[in-house]
Amino acid sequence: MKLGKEAVVAGRFPGDFSIPEVRLFELPEKVLQFGTGVLLRGLPDFYIDKANKQNVFNGRIVVVKSTGLDVDGFAEQDGLYTQCIQGIINGNPVEEYVINASISKVLSARSNWNEILHYAESAGMQIILSNTTEVGIVLKKDDDIYAAPPESFPAKLLAFLYHRFQYFNGSEESGMVVIPTELIVDNGTKLKDIVLELAVINKLDKKFINWLTEANDFCNSLVDRIVPGALKKQAQKTFEERAGYTDKLTIMSEPYSLWAIESSSGKTKEILSFYKVDDSVIITPDINKYRELKLRLLNATHTFSCGLAFLAGFDLVVQSMQENYFSTFIKELMMEEIASCITGSAISMDEAISFAKTVIDRFGNPYIEHKWLSITMQYSAKIKMRTVPLLFAWYQRHHKIPVHMAAGFAAYILFMKPVVNEGNNYFGIHNGVKYKIEDDKAAYFYDVWQQHPGDKIVESILSDKNLWGDDLSLLNGFMATVQYFLNQFCRHEFKYVITRLSQGNKIQYEA
Repeated sequence: MKLGKEAVVAGRFPGDFSIPEVRLFELPEKVLQFGTGVLLRGLPDFYIDKANKQNVFNGRIVVVKSTGLDVDGFAEQDGLYTQCIQGIINGNPVEEYVINASISKVLSARSNWNEILHYAESAGMQIILSNTTEVGIVLKKDDDIYAAPPESFPAKLLAFLYHRFQYFNGSEESGMVVIPTELIVDNGTKLKDIVLELAVINKLDKKFINWLTEANDFCNSLVDRIVPGALKKQAQKTFEERAGYTDKLTIMSEPYSLWAIESSSGKTKEILSFYKVDDSVIITPDINKYRELKLRLLNATHTFSCGLAFLAGFDLVVQSMQENYFSTFIKELMMEEIASCITGSAISMDEAISFAKTVIDRFGNPYIEHKWLSITMQYSAKIKMRTVPLLFAWYQRHHKIPVHMAAGFAAYILFMKPVVNEGNNYFGIHNGVKYKIEDDKAAYFYDVWQQHPGDKIVESILSDKNLWGDDLSLLNGFMATVQYFLNQFCRHEFKYVITRLSQGNKIQYEA
């Protein structure tokens, strides 16, 4: 049996599957979504489907596929797909299966552009979602908004909104809620600015520009959920044997999810009624708190730990969490050091600790094969953006050394020791195995390690203002601690050093 509407009507599914009722296929189309990617299907579309099943949002999605022409896979399954949710919550394993019926149809921007524009004439259309990757929200000044279709996503969006403005004579009620989910800061604001600039370039009338600004709500948003995508071949086979049907569009995701949407509009909140069925959808005037929690407790923890974990012999994040000495290091890093750097009037300690606990669950998810080496890509940029602000925040609040951060920084410096130079490619060697250093600063580190004795490496790197925008060697006691750990990592097994640090034998420096 193939997944589709007929299968839903037949109703032969395992009892623990979340199954759509037939009535969902008749719901009106309320959302235009640019992108068919797994993040959209695993997060926003998941919430919409959940709300529809509870008679809350009661609207379906028309998806615009911008790359390629093939939309047959969705048509063959009537837009249905299974989301396998697998992971850890509060230390306990979780496995759920959701048949998602939120997608009404998928249209090709290249071959169905006129049909897509026709949806601009629908009063029921209220929301525009997008995930066109970070390079999708860019200004292409020479884009033709009258083409079928325009080339860039902002131009497509402008063409759609301009058609809507003309059809509804610029009525305030015809404005839409636009929510980009691309992983860039202030994504809604940036998209709006580009669309407005394109409108000016194309000499669209001022009434339209006023309507665009006043009647439409461009919302910044933050999405957070790991959605690796399709199941591996054997996992897919096992799933289909259990499910009793075939599904070419199956995706897998972790249990954790967050969609923070920035808006002060009561009307927008009413339109986005799906937020009512899941506490992980947050509509608030300021989403910076949620961005800070993710950036510091999730991303900065990754950054402080990736080189250390790799050099300690761990390939996958989950493997390191299965070793008590390393999972203890990560927990202490987050809860004893990072959490105290971000708490204050906006973020309470309880909120920080609660978020940190979800990160522990996510790191320990056995279904996610997240490689530590992948996290080291552009290591230096991540250290500067994610971790250096934490160092300064720590020293403003404390009079001792952040030893876990120092150990992570020392491991970063050791990881960034290129031993082999092959053209523009640089490689380190650890335990006799060569690894590639995917970092724009690799050549810089090659020169530093070549030109300085071992006891001057840390000072040279930390004091480089061009690298960090500040002199990190001036942080009281930090340089000595980083140098200490670098020496320890070169002399002893990583497990020995980390165990001493994370099992109570902590080095105490008074700053």
